[in-house]
Amino acid sequence: MNYLTRHDSLDDFFRGFFVRPVAMERTTTEAAPVKIDVREQEDQYYVQAELPGVKREDIQIHVDGATVSLTAERHQEKELREGERVLRVERHFGKLSRTFQLGQDIDEDRAIAKFADGVLQLTLPKKIAAQAKRITIQ
Repeated sequence: MNYLTRHDSLDDFFRGFFVRPVAMERTTTEAAPVKIDVREQEDQYYVQAELPGVKREDIQIHVDGATVSLTAERHQEKELREGERVLRVERHFGKLSRTFQLGQDIDEDRAIAKFADGVLQLTLPKKIAAQAKRITIQ
């Protein structure tokens, strides 16, 4: 390690002591997409979606054939204590949504949804395709 590299490293180290801890470079206000995991079995799909900070009553699930749409709303707490001020808000508040297509139509009458610890779990049975029937001529 030469003198210049060592000197720059020390400057960076000491500069960190004088920078406000909330001064970060990220300035985007875009919401992160809803993250999902999808698994398939012969007769059904399993979906897990991360929805931290969302209440059960603020989640809506819509199934149309093989298309699944999740929408939710995360509400911001507006309570500030006396003498307190907000320095930075990085968590997203407002509407969240995610739409995805599965390989086969879903039997929405047998679908099951559970929500616990910020994770939505869907069990989506595949719709049984109508079997082709042979018609005998009389």
